[in-house]
Amino acid sequence: MQQLLPEWAEQEAILLAWPDMSTDWAPWLDEVRQTYLSLISEINAADVPVIILMQPYVIEEAQSLINKWNQSKPVQVTQLLILPADYNDTWFRDFGFLTCATDSGNRALDFDFNGWGNKFDASLDTQVTARYFASLLQHEPIKVNFTLEGGALEIDANGHLLSTQLCLSNPERNGNWDAEKHLSIFTEHLGATKISILQHGHLEGDDTDGHIDTLVRFTPNNSVVVQSCSNRPEDSHFAGLKALVEECQLRIKPEHIFELPLPSIFNDDKERLPASYANFLICNQHIFAPIYQESEDKTAIDTLKKAYPNFRIVPINCRSLVQQFGSLHCITMQVPCNTLKSEVITLAKSGIRIYEQA
Repeated sequence: MQQLLPEWAEQEAILLAWPDMSTDWAPWLDEVRQTYLSLISEINAADVPVIILMQPYVIEEAQSLINKWNQSKPVQVTQLLILPADYNDTWFRDFGFLTCATDSGNRALDFDFNGWGNKFDASLDTQVTARYFASLLQHEPIKVNFTLEGGALEIDANGHLLSTQLCLSNPERNGNWDAEKHLSIFTEHLGATKISILQHGHLEGDDTDGHIDTLVRFTPNNSVVVQSCSNRPEDSHFAGLKALVEECQLRIKPEHIFELPLPSIFNDDKERLPASYANFLICNQHIFAPIYQESEDKTAIDTLKKAYPNFRIVPINCRSLVQQFGSLHCITMQVPCNTLKSEVITLAKSGIRIYEQA
């Protein structure tokens, strides 16, 4: 028996991939790197190390940036393990391994990733777990020959798994939509005891076809946080997100629904950006919450404080991240305790280090 662990399970590390000129971040690289350093330093302040993929040719430059950050900021980068690697982009949530609890300990599941249905080249990203993390794990990763992204899934401690019809039914992922096949994967490999495939909700500009982590998140208190649009009744998202809230009430039956406001952000090309306050990271009694320098930021933070009363809410300015149609949860992947080898965690917590593969 194996079951995907909820995000609030105790964690030993957060995984990231460093943005460089070869990634989609090139037009905003300086600003995005400052966002990454802000996030890393706050995660470290919560006494959680970060393991970060980094192209070998940028390591020296990155170390210089980190040193400058640490000399000028009160919250510093203190626990960072640099993993030299080759990869396509930085959306770790979708190509990183998923961690399941099993009878023999935590096991990493390595699903296929094809750039959200062959929209973008992901030929390197899909190899990351096997090439760079297999030797770091306590147990060999389990390869699952099925295309599935971490952002497409949300699960609670009881095994109730959420995903969206729009995402799963994209034929470029796993062929024509086969509900029974998906349900069997979720049950067999992820230990889902209840599965809700939601029909409503999508943010304009979202390349993922409606990932659940932009829409609905569980809380440890049997409630849900939903990216709503009740603050913008004239918005093009209003009807769809209202239907999503109603669907959650009927199908998930949470004890409470916490509705997040929706910001309205456009890029220089007048494209609506999929800025979601639901795209937060839960990490060891902390919520690292995206904000966008918008008037809705305060309401979003106040809502998260109500939804997660026993967690510390840490706002992170993600205005730069949403320029590339993603946000904070999309760039991160959590590693539950007792997944990585103890010597790897010890090294990651011992300063700013470079990991040399054997």
